[in-house]
Amino acid sequence: MDRFSFLNAAHSAFFADLYEEYLQNPDSVEPSWRSFFQGFDFGSVNYGSDTNAPVAQLTDMASCNADISGISEKLQKEFNVLNLIEGYRTRGHLFTKTNPVRDRRIFSPSLKLENFGLSDSDLNTSFDAAKTVGFSAAVSLQQIVDHLRKVYCQHIGVEYMYIRNPETRKWIQERLNINENLPKFSTDQKKNILSKLNEAVSFENFLHTKYVGQKRFSLEGGESIIPGLDALIEAAAEKGVEQFVMGMAHRGRLNVLANIFGKSTQDIFSEFDGKDYDDDILFDGDVKYHLGLTSDRKTSSGKNINLNLAPNPSHLETVGAVIEGIARAKQDRHFADDFSKVLPIAVHGDAAVAGQGIVYEIVQMAQLDGYKTGGTIHLVINNQVGFTTNYLDARSSTYCTDVAKVTLSPVLHVNSDDAEAVVHAMLFALDYRMQFGSDVFIDLLGYRKYGHNEGDEPRFTQPKLYKIIATHENPRDIYAAKLIAEGIIDDSYVGKLEKEYKQALDENLEASRKKELTVITPFMQNEWQGYVQADAEEMLQKVNTAFSKEILTEIAEVITTLPADKKFINKIQKLINDRKKMFFDTDKLDWAMAELLAYGSLLTEGYDVRISGQDVERGTFSHRHAVVKVEDSEEEVILLQQLKNQKGKFNIFNSLLSEYGVVGFDYGYALASPNTLTIWEAQFGDFSNGAQIMLDQYISAAEDKWNNQNGLVMLLPHGYEGQGAEHSSARMERYLQLCANHNMFVADCTTPANFFHLLRRQMKTTYRKPLIVFTPKSLLRHPSVVSTVDEFANGSFQEVLDDTAVNAKEVKTLVFCTGKFYYDLVAEREANGRKDVAFVRIEQLFPLPVEQLKAIIAQYPNADDYVWAQEEPKNMGAYSYMLMNFDLVKLRLASLKAYSAPAAGSYARSKKRHASAIAMVFDKNLFN
Repeated sequence: MDRFSFLNAAHSAFFADLYEEYLQNPDSVEPSWRSFFQGFDFGSVNYGSDTNAPVAQLTDMASCNADISGISEKLQKEFNVLNLIEGYRTRGHLFTKTNPVRDRRIFSPSLKLENFGLSDSDLNTSFDAAKTVGFSAAVSLQQIVDHLRKVYCQHIGVEYMYIRNPETRKWIQERLNINENLPKFSTDQKKNILSKLNEAVSFENFLHTKYVGQKRFSLEGGESIIPGLDALIEAAAEKGVEQFVMGMAHRGRLNVLANIFGKSTQDIFSEFDGKDYDDDILFDGDVKYHLGLTSDRKTSSGKNINLNLAPNPSHLETVGAVIEGIARAKQDRHFADDFSKVLPIAVHGDAAVAGQGIVYEIVQMAQLDGYKTGGTIHLVINNQVGFTTNYLDARSSTYCTDVAKVTLSPVLHVNSDDAEAVVHAMLFALDYRMQFGSDVFIDLLGYRKYGHNEGDEPRFTQPKLYKIIATHENPRDIYAAKLIAEGIIDDSYVGKLEKEYKQALDENLEASRKKELTVITPFMQNEWQGYVQADAEEMLQKVNTAFSKEILTEIAEVITTLPADKKFINKIQKLINDRKKMFFDTDKLDWAMAELLAYGSLLTEGYDVRISGQDVERGTFSHRHAVVKVEDSEEEVILLQQLKNQKGKFNIFNSLLSEYGVVGFDYGYALASPNTLTIWEAQFGDFSNGAQIMLDQYISAAEDKWNNQNGLVMLLPHGYEGQGAEHSSARMERYLQLCANHNMFVADCTTPANFFHLLRRQMKTTYRKPLIVFTPKSLLRHPSVVSTVDEFANGSFQEVLDDTAVNAKEVKTLVFCTGKFYYDLVAEREANGRKDVAFVRIEQLFPLPVEQLKAIIAQYPNADDYVWAQEEPKNMGAYSYMLMNFDLVKLRLASLKAYSAPAAGSYARSKKRHASAIAMVFDKNLFN
């Protein structure tokens, strides 16, 4: 006891402040005090357990160790109050009034005083601990509890105590203490909230009566997001935000388009009426609740804001990755010194944000150099049901937003019936994002008035819930009653608002029905000035990709010279020296040199280059080495950033181990930056199937659905080298199956020069198409896979490469093939001394260069055996595509028979099968 007698004489406020500092950051407290507080904490025990919630650390003073026994009762109580405060901060969100249509689940332990060593008899006692929650002096426990309940347990529940940075937690606590985390708006602000609520409610009512039974994925039950978004945009503009990039699924999308983005309701009504489009050649359109829009808005204070709502497929969370890429591209192009000026907003559904793995991938990107966007505001329209699935069957986590904890992002759970609370939460989220440049989540708990769509019957699966919803007032009427009670409006106010808004809708409906066609404005047209759309015929036109040999030599000099004052490992030094030798001495340039020279040439012409993917800086097959490391310090040296007269920017990023999310991001980047050669490279080509949704819904179909061009390049290492089923084939059959009309390029190059010109062509056209390239593995160092400097400087991309090693008149067998297999066939021809077999390489598979192929076939007058040869099994590769698209001659097939896996696991078996496919080329009596 004597050891701690000094504690009785000290002022309790001192201990309160010191203990609060210890809780925030233990290392900041003097060691002897830290030991004391640790001893105090050791006396804490867990009360109860609950599998659905974290177990709080609650204090049982009777269990404290002997070192604490001498502290005065008053000081003990101060510590208990501090723990009570900590309990509310940590667990208050579990005891809120945030659910408008369900009773909350019961969590244990509760926040009762008894669980903190306090009782009702302490309520009138004043405690210095009050200063830690914003009071200027000691106040009663009752006042402290009232304050905590208002801050943490009303219509906004806040999760943030898992954040590890003490300064961030302190900022949040101080922000929450303002107005006790309760909204405080002026009369005009309240009327504006009501006006936006009226627009949201009236818009849905109008569509429900004019288009009975049509799908629209109503916002009803979540209408308060409209005043929330409106307030967010207005406030963000005042903080310097100039562009918004938003992604959302179909729920409420039409309402957001009309009442936030200002889309003409005449156009929306035309879409509901099912009219045809004004463009029937290059565009097929999509359902109305998938379409995007770019618009400009002038805020109430006169600031101009650019708003972008990205088009989205039915794959609900896919657009989340796309908008991050769009935002980053805008930041890199326009605001490289201040990312805060572009604000990404991702709107989720509760079932999707919890259930879709891409959300985790996107969240993991949030602070990575190649993918960060200065913080995203994530809004969840929480219907508490997904299609027909109750939330208890939709996740294991307590909240749908628990993925936020991955990046220690705060979460605000808000009652969607309380419009002021929603706006208040939005403004908090904005302030947090602008302050810390990191993500923040808002979980808007509402409901879904109808079933999954307006023709669905929700009572099939949630009869009890929908009895409650059927009699539940909408947020507008709830808020109007509140303002009437406050004397801000009278009983007729809402009726006037509704009448005026409905009259405008009626006029637009009448006007829309006088139009014969629906006009779809392409998304983000402002970024695509000067570009045209191209059909398949235009895609087959030759493009000038020649480049000055003099400047090419200057580029080569830079990228083959390491800094003399830095030390590199011997292998890097040798690799760079070999590149210098191949350009300046032997004139035999390999694949990596072709690639780097293509980038360098584009950079000098003012194009930017961005490459991302797993291990792209070095390259999976150790060929690229666009980034080299200083041996002792691991300092990065990027020679392509040191070119003379460089006009463009070169960036290359090793990605996180993700395909779906990263491809989505890079697709979004290319969508917003057509002047950038944007490349995603797969670690192995077949890994791209992890991004199959992006391929199916965006890359192959977006121009047809939404009029969106995109120049994303996908490099997919491909080739059968006995590496097993997973690392042989990039599954080109899947890409070719997706090809149609004018949607993308698909290529399988066999020479460095052709690859050089293919990459340059991607930027030199006046249009943009996705480019899928099946890139080599073994050919990266194949002695025959080289090109001359002159072929780079004066050549162009060759869609087809004819055989120059034979006499055309002697040829009896004309073989068509792609990629690496060509070199295997040439080696076999040389070994057998065959002069009657010619090999035609189809370097571009789509669009297929039919006229060029006709001309080549005509040069072989004595050929009577036409072969399609591939190293892939019969049911894979390009064979089925060639059957559908190549009818110039009758082809026989030389390939493996059909298999379920791309290749055998045994190297010996793979080699044997490969040899049999080669043999079939030279002997037409062999077949599978």
